[in-house]
This record gives sequence, C-alpha cells and structure tokens, in this order.
Amino acid sequence: MAPLAYRSGCLGMKKFFWLFLAPASASSLLAQSPAPVAPVTPELPRTTTTMLHAMFQAGPVMAVLLVLSIISVMLVIVYFLSIRRGAVVSHGFMATADALLRKRDYLGLLAVSNRHGEAIARVVQQVLDFTTKNPNAGFEQVREIAQTEGTRVASNLNNRVTYLADIGMIAPLLGLLGTVIGIIRSFGALGADVGSQRYMQLSHGISEALFNTAAGLAIGIPVMIFYAFFRGRSQRLISELESAVTHILALLSLQFASRTERTPALLESEF
Repeated sequence: MAPLAYRSGCLGMKKFFWLFLAPASASSLLAQSPAPVAPVTPELPRTTTTMLHAMFQAGPVMAVLLVLSIISVMLVIVYFLSIRRGAVVSHGFMATADALLRKRDYLGLLAVSNRHGEAIARVVQQVLDFTTKNPNAGFEQVREIAQTEGTRVASNLNNRVTYLADIGMIAPLLGLLGTVIGIIRSFGALGADVGSQRYMQLSHGISEALFNTAAGLAIGIPVMIFYAFFRGRSQRLISELESAVTHILALLSLQFASRTERTPALLESEF
C-alpha cells in the first residue's frame, strides 16, 4: 500500500507542475511570434517649387508685367542720363553765349550752339537762325521765337516723364486682371470633378492671383516714386531754362535798342 500511495502522490505532483508550467510556456511562445507588419503606403513624390518658377507659371499677364518692368528700368536709366542740368542748361555754354553776344559775334555763337546739345543751345540756335535770316526783324518777333522754342523744349521734358506715370497706372491694373483670372481658375477647379487634382488646381489659381497682384504693385509703386522724382527735377530744369532764355533775350534787347538808336543818327548825318 505504501508504494501505491507514493506513486499516486508523484503523479499528482507531476500534474500540478504541468498545470503551473503551461501558461508560462504559452506566454513565451506568444512573445516569440512575429508582430503584425503595418501596411506600407507608397511615398508620394515631393515637388519643390521655387519663387522664380512660380512666377513663370503665373499666367500670361505676368509676361506683360515683366516686359513693363524692363521698359520702366530702361526709362529710369535714360532719364537719369538725360534729365539733368548739364543736358538742359550748362554754365560753360551760358558763359560763352554771354561773351559772344556782348561782342555781337552772332555767327560764332551760332557755330557754338550747333556743336552743343543742351536745350538752351537749341533755343539760341533757333533765335540766331531767325535773326540772321531776317535782319530787319524786331525784338518782339525774336522774343516770340525764343518763347515758342522754350515752350517746345519744356513740353518735351514733361511729356517724356509722363511715360513713367502711364506705366505706374497700367501695371497695377494688369496685376488686378491677373488676379481676376487666377480667382476664376480657382473657382473652376472647385466645381470640376477631378478628384485629388482639385486642390492642386485650386492652390495654383490662388498662387497665380497673388503673384499677379504682387507683381503689379511691385512695378507700379517704384515707377510712381521715380515719376515724382523726375517730374520735380524736370520742373526745376524748366525754371532754369526760362531764366537762361530771359538772360539771352535781355542781352539781345540791349543790342536791338542800340541798333535802333544808331539808325536815326545815321539818317540825320545824311541830311
């Protein structure tokens, strides 16, 4: 009986040991099983858009604005070189004209005026051409010729500056046109059934609208600033031109007065 009891006790201990070991082995097996693999999503291609590339894709209005910007830069450079005091009235020419007029050397002054390119030189040239071709003309006629030529030169200066004002007004309006076109494209993309491309077309339309607005303002504001600057300079140069023409006419009036005084004296000597 004793061996039987001992054998049954050993079997019971083995069953208890296996019941205790089974959950632990199951957990270790579960821990060694591979983890579920997450689904791999394909990576979308990344597109990098630079500022210059976006500007070139901002529609046909941007090309017109680019041409206007080039023209405005060229005009500013030309005006810096031409609308200056040396191109309208120069001290050297005025000193030479004063000396030659006091000597009554009209032909010499005419030759000097032909060699110079200042505005005052053109006025003096017209006056001397009229005086040499019409020796019996009065001073009132000579003054009218000088005033007409001076008015023509002044209007030429003012008309040249107005080109910048035209560009300064046209550029923002063209930018507004490009803005409207971009917004129209954006609303067209919202109404189109193109799936995920809808948002790309929407962003492209908004980008086009904003770029055109910024380009129009970026051209118009500096151009109007330069227009105000050159307009003030041209008005100042026109005032200096009027002063120089007045000085030339004053010298000519003295010579015309002396000529009219000598004529009666010559007539009295003949009698």
